[in-house]
Amino acid sequence: MTAGEGDGPLVVFEAGMSAPAASWVHTQRQVGARTRTLSYDRAGYGGSDPDPRDRTLERIADDLTGLLDAIGETRPVVLVGHSWGGPIIRLFAERHPRRVAGLVFVDATVAEIMSDRTARTASRAFAILALLARLGGRRLVMKLTVPHVSPDIAPSDMDIILRDYACVSGMRTSRREATQIVAALPTMQRLQAAGTPSVPTICLQAGRIDRGMKTARPLFNQVAADLMAAVPHGRFVVVPEAGHLIPQENPAVVRDAVLEIIDAVAVTP
Repeated sequence: MTAGEGDGPLVVFEAGMSAPAASWVHTQRQVGARTRTLSYDRAGYGGSDPDPRDRTLERIADDLTGLLDAIGETRPVVLVGHSWGGPIIRLFAERHPRRVAGLVFVDATVAEIMSDRTARTASRAFAILALLARLGGRRLVMKLTVPHVSPDIAPSDMDIILRDYACVSGMRTSRREATQIVAALPTMQRLQAAGTPSVPTICLQAGRIDRGMKTARPLFNQVAADLMAAVPHGRFVVVPEAGHLIPQENPAVVRDAVLEIIDAVAVTP
């Protein structure tokens, strides 16, 4: 999905695990008023065919590279990654540093909060959600997984998210991605140890401590803050009343962060 025009950098939205391109629909429309934007369904989500191979972190990053190559986008881009999208854009940036103009991490997954137990729990949850969707409980899936939605997001946009997110194929794909979490941990640890690229960067972190995050949330935010402290052009922001789904709970803060990076890229050599 593309929107916007102009001479500025292309903004590429990378969604989290279980999320299709539709999860960015509201923010992409707003950012598209300023510059070119692109969101896409990873293999198995929305309108994209499933991938017969394992959905490893490396495989997913290859797909992002292939997408940009296919559309002929050779100029540096601004990458926006939510949740599992964070490790994806980190890996892309390591492989193609000259193709990255700026970064926005939105409660992006870090190795310190992931484990074999996390992967098993996520896999079971996605299996249950797939069953609910198959039995006609798509709105229940939304209620359980996206309980807080900003009034700024129009009901018509939420209908698009419902269509592409709360469905059997999407949840099955999520489970396939979740099975690769443990295998991805060494790569995530290596990327974090190497540091975030020295480009204009903003990291948005949830401030609300949701159920089950009493221990993980402070660690999550501290690791993210430490990563940003080492970036010459980095900025760390806690979004006080938002949980993990910042793009749906506070889309304005995501929009503003992306626009800030676009402005910073314009003046950064």
